[in-house]
This record gives sequence, structure tokens and C-alpha cells, in this order.
Amino acid sequence: MNSYQQEYIRRIHDLQDYIEAHSEEAHTSEQLAEISGFSKYHFHRIFKSITSESIFEYVTRTRLEQIASMLVSRPDLSITDIAYRFGFSDSAVFSRSFKKHYGIKPSEFKQKYSNNCKDFSFQPFYTKRVDSQISTVTADVEIIAMDALPVLYSRKTGAYKELYDYADSFAKAIEGLFSFGMSRNLIDEQVKVLFAYHTYPDFSEEEKQRTSFCVSITEPVAVDEQRGIGCMTIPAGKYAVGHFEIFHGEYTDAWNYLYGEWLPQSGYLPRNSFPFEVYLNKPDEHPQKKHIVDIYVPIEPFS
Repeated sequence: MNSYQQEYIRRIHDLQDYIEAHSEEAHTSEQLAEISGFSKYHFHRIFKSITSESIFEYVTRTRLEQIASMLVSRPDLSITDIAYRFGFSDSAVFSRSFKKHYGIKPSEFKQKYSNNCKDFSFQPFYTKRVDSQISTVTADVEIIAMDALPVLYSRKTGAYKELYDYADSFAKAIEGLFSFGMSRNLIDEQVKVLFAYHTYPDFSEEEKQRTSFCVSITEPVAVDEQRGIGCMTIPAGKYAVGHFEIFHGEYTDAWNYLYGEWLPQSGYLPRNSFPFEVYLNKPDEHPQKKHIVDIYVPIEPFS
């Protein structure tokens, strides 16, 4: 892949990040084309050739995935409130769009899943736990106000559960991010290695799930010419941070504890932003081969 091809991909990744961060806003083709830096006459064809979706399909899908998550996780909001929040001025249009994507009406979806949020579990890629195993995973959870965090990233689109098969690629990607950051004096002693999950897995098609392998840096930087490397900023805000020391197969249990046990009784609701994992040790060097990991969940208080 030459530098020109990489620049195309970088622009599309930046646009996807923008759409994700502004999912509750209405977008026009002209506005999105301008943000991408492509001519409005060629923007649609370029976007579809790289993502295999039209820009309309992408915006609609990502918005409906976030709406589905909110229908389950935000009991304080009515269906109409959520529809208006995401730019649907007509509840009938919203209902048709939702049913076309998920096969059932929003009211049926909310009734089916809201009664038991534990029916859903965040499935990170290295989960190998046997379903019948009883989980004993718990954690100390603290609430922090985090500043915006600039990171270098290498991004993969595809099923979270298949990322385990790309462990070598992940290691190489992180090595490349460190090398790039250190060569430009962007890495300090507070550096974080993390995975950011951009797609809520229970409400998305597996082949369209997006993950960013990240290394934090001291300030944002232009990386136009670098193969496979981008730069983004993780949003500032309030986060619940679960401090876990777990075995390789217990990541699902950790996510389930945060979302299914801690969050419902915390007095907080999930905020409309993506969660991420921060890795704090090398498991091979741990006496029990455990993973020390912090899981960050964006939150906000009940309104």
C-alpha cells in the first residue's frame, strides 16, 4: 500500500471517527465530503469503495446501533426521546428505519431486552470461557474525570471474536506505534497501551465491528504518510474504571461484571461514547499468568 492509498484510508477513518463522535447530529453529504477532504462529486464512490457501504448506509447503521444500545441501557429515556435525540423528527419514520434494520419495532425490542440487560454481554476477542462456568470475577471500580487522550492507532474492521487469531499482527502493530511515537518524542512514562471498541457487539454485524489498537501520546500529531498508523483523540469525560486481575478467559466475565452488576446499581448510565481496555502488565511475567487490565466505561449520571 503506497502513501497515497494510505492517505485515502486515513481520511475515511477520520470521517468515521467524526460521525461516531457526532452521531446525534444531522449530517449532509456536502458537510461530510468537506470533512473528508474529497470532492463532493467523488466522495460517495470513494467512501463505498473503501468501506463497502454507502455513506448513507454507514451513518444510518451506526446511528441505529447506538439507538439499540440506548433502548436497552437508558430506562430514563422514552423511545420518542431517543429518536429525537438522534435526529428523527418523525417517530413513524424512526420506527420503520429501526424495523427495517433489526426486524422488530423499537417498542418490541425495548420490551424484549430491557427486562434483562444481562442477556447481553460485551464479547472481547480473546474470550474463551466455557458457558457453564460460574463467574467469580469482581473488581474495584472508581469514577474518574478523564482529560482528552490523544493516541496513535492501528485499526481493524471485523468480528471481535476473530481478533484473537491476529495476535502476531496486534503485537507488530503496537510495536510500530511505539516506534513511530518514540521517534517523534511523543511517548512518555505515562504511556498507555489500549484497545478501543467502536462498535457495540450485541447490536452490530460482526464483519463491520471496528477496533483500534492504541498507544497514548503526549499530543496529537499528523501521520499522513505512515502506513497503517492514524491519530485520534479519546473523548474527555467521566469514566467508570474497573481494575481487574483476571485469567485469559475471563474478559467476558469482567465486562459482564461492569455492565451487568456494577452499572445497574451505581447511579450512573452509559454515556454515548466507546469503551476501552488498558493493559497494565505482561501476563507471561505474572506468577499466575494473569492479565492486569483496566476497563474504561464512559458514563453520565441519571438526569
